Amino acid sequence: MRIGIFSDVHANIEAMTAVVDAFRSERIDKYVCIGDVVGYGASPNECCDIIRKLASFTILGNHDAAVAGRMDYSYYYDAARQALDLHSRQLSAENMAWLKNLPYEVREGDVTFCHGSPINLEEFEYIFSVEQATRCLDIWDDLGAVTFIGHSHLCKSFALTRDEVYEVVATKFVIRPEHRYIISVGSVGQPRDYDNRASYTVFDTEEKTFEFKRVAYDIDSAAQKIFAAELERNFGNRLFLGV
Repeated sequence: MRIGIFSDVHANIEAMTAVVDAFRSERIDKYVCIGDVVGYGASPNECCDIIRKLASFTILGNHDAAVAGRMDYSYYYDAARQALDLHSRQLSAENMAWLKNLPYEVREGDVTFCHGSPINLEEFEYIFSVEQATRCLDIWDDLGAVTFIGHSHLCKSFALTRDEVYEVVATKFVIRPEHRYIISVGSVGQPRDYDNRASYTVFDTEEKTFEFKRVAYDIDSAAQKIFAAELERNFGNRLFLGV
């Protein structure tokens, strides 16, 4: 089975549409969204609508949880909080109900999907580094062969043994049985790795291969919508830079 996995769409319908179009050439059997459908961008309903139809399941992200009233986000910085407040007013009743029922985690066989670290799921902890990934050795017995995460907006992969963690520096690699993996799939709608293209990934469960992919999209249109919505201008400006 070929699984199309993506995350952190952040209400960017231009990026999401480009990713859907790119997936069409990948012979995808199933799609999974790892959360943060909303937040930052100008098209929350449009992104919810397309993902609800596309994905076999969607994981709850922290921005989704905030908009759906499932977490306190009063400590978020002002601009992020204002975007979430706006989205909570804009979302249709159907899309709001959908967000309210998204799971923190889904496990399918030896594969796990969650938005942040698999430790303390409701805390949405980040995994940016080998040091942070090393904490997952504490839950070795609960880890599947592969854990797919989002949240960091970075494309990063970590291979774990019982006593070592290292970063896998490759855009495509084989999942080896002697390791366990934590793979951060990047961001569709707000990449932060200095590559402004939307990120999406393909996991082949038969060939045991994983690949990061990128696609360009109409950043100018996405940014102009953010400006028109009177959201924080940096939410639009940073799209051009991929930061």
